[in-house]
Amino acid sequence: MAASASPLGGALAGLRPPRVRGLDFTAVDFETANGFRGSPCAIGMVRIRDGNVDELYFKRMRPPAGFDRFDPRNVEIHGITPQRVAAEPRFGELFGEIREFIGTDTLVAHNAAFDAEVFESALEVSGLDSPGGLRMLCSVRLARAVYQLDSHALPKAAAEAGFHLKHHHHALWDARAAAAIVVDIAERQRTNRLQQLFAAQQIEAEELEAWTAPRAYESRATRQVRSYAHLLDATAAGVTDAMMPDLMRWQEEGRNLPPSPEADPGHPLYGQHLVFSGNLALPRPEAKALAAEHGATTSSKVIGATTMLVIGDGVSLQDIEQAVHGGAPVAPMQARKVREALARRAKGQPIRILTESEFRELLGQRWPLPR
Repeated sequence: MAASASPLGGALAGLRPPRVRGLDFTAVDFETANGFRGSPCAIGMVRIRDGNVDELYFKRMRPPAGFDRFDPRNVEIHGITPQRVAAEPRFGELFGEIREFIGTDTLVAHNAAFDAEVFESALEVSGLDSPGGLRMLCSVRLARAVYQLDSHALPKAAAEAGFHLKHHHHALWDARAAAAIVVDIAERQRTNRLQQLFAAQQIEAEELEAWTAPRAYESRATRQVRSYAHLLDATAAGVTDAMMPDLMRWQEEGRNLPPSPEADPGHPLYGQHLVFSGNLALPRPEAKALAAEHGATTSSKVIGATTMLVIGDGVSLQDIEQAVHGGAPVAPMQARKVREALARRAKGQPIRILTESEFRELLGQRWPLPR
């Protein structure tokens, strides 16, 4: 497999008979420097024409300034270090070239929501306008609907499609794998219409909206990191690896510890019953331990005793107000715990809903990450 810093060669698809005549799209995959979606350090794209690989694009890059610290956990996954991208352009400098390669194609990615958020957040923190019009379909959702596998992770789904994923977490190889899955399923379903292929499984496209920078209301991922962006800034002094927020992994609930008998009865968390929803800058077990230290009880679901729900995922006071007053809720406000809390509030249970920033303020000096 060839890889280059720019699009490779001329059309390749015309060198062989059409595999699925009329099946055209571009597959994409990003790798990121840290847990923030807006820190891309590599992109791979594969243009598909008539079901065959037509053109490849691969580029390493420096993430947007201020969000470019490399987390060792990410480096361990993809192997890209700050030194490997030190001489590369930043995402903002490459975006025009990336957009030109995509053209009018619909994009495909294995977990399209992630790659859509990379585009969105990287544009936001780069201070760029969004052209809108980027549409992304998810190959993992399509694979789940069609393949009978114990896991639909990219290596196994690609193997089912007949593609050997030799270098997982290399952006170009992963994009090729996603493309292979869609082409294989199109062959099985005997259709060359990309939209119809996904619509048959009730899979809708993620779509990037247009905006003029600065964006009036930023995405969930970007709003979440604004208050501790210095932790992601490669030029900030005094930031250790242990301080890096782990925003990419599923939050483990951790133990529900008993309230500390030494807690100050005058603290606003004392005697409260807390539940957490969504990703916080802290691992959830640490957040629970801090709540218990201040005399609070924690649990893993909203119950009759719950008095506080802390929501991460970049939720703002505006988001909470909108959901409480019956407006269309943003995605984090549709989580099961949040819906349960809102339903109980509507029936009279006194549950206070807090943002991560409000929880951090309640902890004051005990908040373990630098402000």
